Amino acid sequence: MPSPDEIRDSQRAAWAGLAAGWEKWDSVIMDQLAPVGAAIIEGLGIGQRHHHLDIASGTGEPGLTIARLAVEGRVVLTDLAPEMLDIATRRAAAQGIANIETRVCSADDLPFGDAAFDSVSVRFGYMFFPDMATATAEFARVLKPGGRLCASVWVKPEENPWTSIAMQAIGTETAVPSPAPDAPNMFRCAAPGYISALYEDAGLLDIAEWDVPVELTTKSPEQYWAMISEHVSLAVAALQRIDEPGRARIRAHAIANVRAFEKDGTVRVPGLARCIVGTKQS
Repeated sequence: MPSPDEIRDSQRAAWAGLAAGWEKWDSVIMDQLAPVGAAIIEGLGIGQRHHHLDIASGTGEPGLTIARLAVEGRVVLTDLAPEMLDIATRRAAAQGIANIETRVCSADDLPFGDAAFDSVSVRFGYMFFPDMATATAEFARVLKPGGRLCASVWVKPEENPWTSIAMQAIGTETAVPSPAPDAPNMFRCAAPGYISALYEDAGLLDIAEWDVPVELTTKSPEQYWAMISEHVSLAVAALQRIDEPGRARIRAHAIANVRAFEKDGTVRVPGLARCIVGTKQS
């Protein structure tokens, strides 16, 4: 089993390589994940003067939307990969958002003082943390008393055909090994109550979790495959090990299967996420 530092180094390199794909498909990704961002924001109860911390920010959401709500506050966007935060900075500038700053750091070693933030968000970062318990303790530490933490994770693969279609297609050409149960992976936190237990261990109260449907919408099956194959970490990593004829067969397989979700020239593939909120004791 790699050490936490080795895992982080590997993740940092992987996300640096994915940054261009995330920026290219930004509008499609943001539309797909918008319901989750909205659910996180509702769970946090953002105020105009909130000082907010967004963990594993990637290209900036939900942090940038929170910055527009916390007009007299401040939002700090953090990520392991500076290349992703560079995209977030460009998106902020394009939207005229000035009350943000970015910090490259690990979720389990935050460079902030105790009780520094009114709220913390973690959209689809938890399942990749080498040490989720330590990261959760850090989130609780930097929260002010009464502050809220809200995170989102993916529910099991069969509830997320938007990604399982692609991985099943890849599996026709190469073995896709199942990750160790507690190793960082996309569906590591799918079980109900998984994140809630981490919250409880960190001393958070009033914990609630709920499911949020999403939908990946593309203009065609071909665009679906182009988008998935350029920004989903599991797919990108697997495709790198396959020769060009194999990749062509995988593409054809995925396009054929995703046509089941095509109607009137548009592809709409469903998915399901889970949001979890907790409050630091006052």
